[in-house]
Amino acid sequence: MRGGTRTRARTRSWVRAGLAVGAAGAALVCAAGCGGGGSATGSGTVRSSWGDPQSPLEPANTNEVQGGKVLAMIFRGLKHYDPKTGEARNMLAEKIESPDQQNFTITVKDGWTFSNGEEVTAKSFVDAWNYAALSDNKQKNAPFFQDIDGYGKVHPASGSPTAKTLSGLVVKDAHTFTVKLRTKFSTWPDTLGYAAFAPLPRAFFDDRAAWLKRPVGNGPYLVDSYTKGSQMRLSKWNDYPGEDKARNSGVELRVYTDNNTAYTDLQAGNLDLVDDIPSAQLKNVKADLGDRYINQPAGIIQTVVFPMYDATWSKAGMEKVRRGLSMAINRDQITEQIYRRTRTPATDWTSPVLGEKGGYKAGLCGAVCTYDPGQAKRLIQEGGGLPGGRVTITSNVDNGSHRVWMDAVCNSINNALGDDKACTVNPVGTFADFRNQVTEQRMTSMFRSGWQMDYPLVQNFLQPLYYTGASSNFGKFGDAQFDKLVDEANAESDTAKAVATFQEAEKILAEQMPAIPLWYQNGSAGYSENIADVELNPFSVPVYERITVK
Repeated sequence: MRGGTRTRARTRSWVRAGLAVGAAGAALVCAAGCGGGGSATGSGTVRSSWGDPQSPLEPANTNEVQGGKVLAMIFRGLKHYDPKTGEARNMLAEKIESPDQQNFTITVKDGWTFSNGEEVTAKSFVDAWNYAALSDNKQKNAPFFQDIDGYGKVHPASGSPTAKTLSGLVVKDAHTFTVKLRTKFSTWPDTLGYAAFAPLPRAFFDDRAAWLKRPVGNGPYLVDSYTKGSQMRLSKWNDYPGEDKARNSGVELRVYTDNNTAYTDLQAGNLDLVDDIPSAQLKNVKADLGDRYINQPAGIIQTVVFPMYDATWSKAGMEKVRRGLSMAINRDQITEQIYRRTRTPATDWTSPVLGEKGGYKAGLCGAVCTYDPGQAKRLIQEGGGLPGGRVTITSNVDNGSHRVWMDAVCNSINNALGDDKACTVNPVGTFADFRNQVTEQRMTSMFRSGWQMDYPLVQNFLQPLYYTGASSNFGKFGDAQFDKLVDEANAESDTAKAVATFQEAEKILAEQMPAIPLWYQNGSAGYSENIADVELNPFSVPVYERITVK
């Protein structure tokens, strides 16, 4: 996630202000006929920390973690990722068939409805995907549909679209539709658990503004209310047709601008769940929470990205500066002293969660991801030096941990270069403001881009972030050979060969260094004695529907 701390991101971006389009503080009430469900303030409610999402909760317009958490509760798609293994399993898909990895026939299960009672059909998916892809609708996740035939006409690189719908999508009957891709993409069905591919009800198209205020989905929960900067309340949808029904009566997501405060509230009994333990508390968390502390590997990588849309950073020779900055960062020291083994120094641009068969290969970044202050200084000098003699690192700091690591990274760079002013921190107060600055291309130096995988494929760590024009390519990196290799890997039906080709593409990232891999991030959470059955999925997101309240 999407990206990005989808950051995604999830991210997505990976890592991506609120649900309301009206004034801040306006509450939302679920539309009449949303379906059954207990009160979100009842005794069975889970109280969890949260952050305001960047954008209204449209599935194809959300590519950051906070919004993604909600979409995961109120929507279900053709596929769903197993909370333990990450395996893509059929959810609303009865079957997905293809004779050639390019033409697919999708059969949608019968018996599924949206929470307003409307049936989920093949058209629910096709209409949603056409809406997402059309450039007029300005959906952040539109590039996820670029593999479908006809995308260039509905979403041209410049100018107005010459078609309103994707030629590769055809509704055959109420529960069947076909998809033609522009080229072979053997693992394409496994991407369909990502929220961008969720179905939408007619209510969305009939009155989008009203729907944004009163979202109607087809997942285990209903949105009852949302007050920007304060909280969102969700209740269990009693008539949800899926097997993964909520085991609690609802979830109350409370907005925190400092995760240290959230942790204090957890200890005081005012909160049930914190899904991001602040770095300052890592030395105490095991003693504080005992078995109620979770620390497990997750499909998350933290990077700092260069604004390649700025000629200062993209001109010839600057790849040496970018590589030198990477070598000036002492990842081992930072992850050990600050994060206490909840982070692992990154040696490529994916995640160990994928495993070697899934595409992870330690060391693909090579020497440029190894701390070497002498070589770092030489490379930066050979590349013409830091722009203006200085660099900055920007991130939101409502998560207290970000300021700590940014200071540490800058200190490491300054020590390597022998200049205590070479690198400084440029903090942004809130996640939503930071994401807006990133997506509006207002960054002039390095900025954080945490990436939480949207689906457990090596492709998801590379194509959305570094492919020319991709949805989470926030630095606007572009390389024709990288794009070619990604296309070849997607078209390869032999998994081992596809993985090898993706890894060849990663070698180009090591040469060009459009983003510096920092560390792989574990999922960490703590919870109160009031709840049980707490799990984090491979995306590091709590499996809210499985949580029980004592």
